[in-house]
Amino acid sequence: MELSELRQILPPDQPAFRAAQVYRAIYNQKVGDLVQISTLPAKLRAQLAANAELGLPVADQIYNSVDGTRRYLLKLQDGRTVETVLMPEEDRDTVCISSQVGCPVDCKFCMTALMGLERSLTAGEIVGQVLYVARDNGLLVSNKRFNIVMMGMGEPLLNLPNVLKATRILTDPEAVGMSERRITVSTSGIIPKIEELGKAEVRPKLAISLNASTEEQRQELMPITRKWHLSDLMEACRAYPLRTWEQLTFEYVLLKDVNDTDADARRVVRLLANINCKVNLIALNPGPGIPFETPLPERVASFQEIVRRAMPCFIRRPRGLDIYAACGQLKRNLA
Repeated sequence: MELSELRQILPPDQPAFRAAQVYRAIYNQKVGDLVQISTLPAKLRAQLAANAELGLPVADQIYNSVDGTRRYLLKLQDGRTVETVLMPEEDRDTVCISSQVGCPVDCKFCMTALMGLERSLTAGEIVGQVLYVARDNGLLVSNKRFNIVMMGMGEPLLNLPNVLKATRILTDPEAVGMSERRITVSTSGIIPKIEELGKAEVRPKLAISLNASTEEQRQELMPITRKWHLSDLMEACRAYPLRTWEQLTFEYVLLKDVNDTDADARRVVRLLANINCKVNLIALNPGPGIPFETPLPERVASFQEIVRRAMPCFIRRPRGLDIYAACGQLKRNLA
């Protein structure tokens, strides 16, 4: 709930500032139970506890990687589960969160796609992942760089109203208090929703999952391209209203002998010409049911060298491979 909605559930005899106290306690102080809100009178705490629930997820399983990555299988109130991943580093922490249970976008290199879609998450379930992981790991926005990437289960732009509502709560100084610069949403290329996202007053940064250098290749790897074509996607990216401090990010999963040639790299450069952007390369993170192989490091390096002559290009280091926590591996697998 946003602040205006919280006001509606408090007893009518309560002063208006009580809603703000509840709001700050839940999102800023990250209380785990309504009775812990010490700024409220005892009677009101009891009333809230009797008539409302925080609705936070609970941990079903937690997996720890040798590289420090932590993968959470979080249970929602209806018993369904989603994946959330914490990637700690010296200078920052990154939390990768889900926007749906499963995913309807049938990308052929992604294990989450094998699940199909069970349902979309509410704004509370999106924010709840952040609150749970932040409380479990003592993450405070004020004392360390703390990033959120909506790159877990699901296609965020097919759940855009809840993604935007969650973003408003995450960025509200009275709530979680994050900067919009620290939140990124990744899409497979839902063109009408990209345009809608660009019109939102409060919105995360945008990343596009590209993964191919031609229309035909992308249709094979990402069947959604048959509905929203690559050329139209590039046009939507060129028209996207970037803020003064912002770049688009393009993500490119490299598949051995499929989309990883020098010719592919040169075509990517041409595709992204005249777009203020950077490119993140991801060598395939393999898993059961995925019919592709990971390219050799020297092939990845050659691809990067060609692209970065024209634009910033980075190789994303895989995190949590040993616990199925890396990009494209989230499918409730046992580690």
